[in-house]
Amino acid sequence: MESLPLFYSTKSPSEITSTTPLLILLHGYGSNEEDLLAFSDSLDENFLVVSLRGPLVLDPVSYAWFDINFLDQSPSINTQQGIDSLNDILNTIVQIKNHYGLNNQKVHLCGFSQGGMLCYALALRNPNLFGKVACLSAYPEESLLQLGSISKKELEHLRFFISHGTEDGIIPIEWARKAADLLYDLGCYFSFREYMSGHAINPKNYKDLMDFINS
Repeated sequence: MESLPLFYSTKSPSEITSTTPLLILLHGYGSNEEDLLAFSDSLDENFLVVSLRGPLVLDPVSYAWFDINFLDQSPSINTQQGIDSLNDILNTIVQIKNHYGLNNQKVHLCGFSQGGMLCYALALRNPNLFGKVACLSAYPEESLLQLGSISKKELEHLRFFISHGTEDGIIPIEWARKAADLLYDLGCYFSFREYMSGHAINPKNYKDLMDFINS
């Protein structure tokens, strides 16, 4: 069924109905599909949670969605790898929806760091497919967005939760703040939260995220 390696929550297939909400988790650079699955412990029981693994193998337990360089003043990514990952993720989501008969359900997204960058692009390029979008310790990568053909009317139902650590040494808070300007200009609903943390999710951030997804 899958285009990418999958890791499911504990919800059994017999419990999934056509109204079951689907949450897709996308890990960060150097992590794997098990990293964010702990989130499922705090989610409403209704969710089907699917965590995906990036296609680039860094070592036996570390993966990535695309090559990225943070050494310069501005980040540099392998855009083609990013586009390929976006397409693979979309294909996998369609397969999951078809497999479980979830065709009328909005899909929810949650991604950390590189996974959050993909969440911005997935939602803004394909708004009719998605509902809630959580982008954690990430920034909107312009080369992946391709916003020209999307109207503000198509984006108005999206709900974004954006969080970032003020002491993040990997993705500076200034890069993340660009999302607020972008989403405001696009007319999207969003909540932007800053926390006293580094490139991580502290307890308050976690609680706010769960409140957003479960609401």
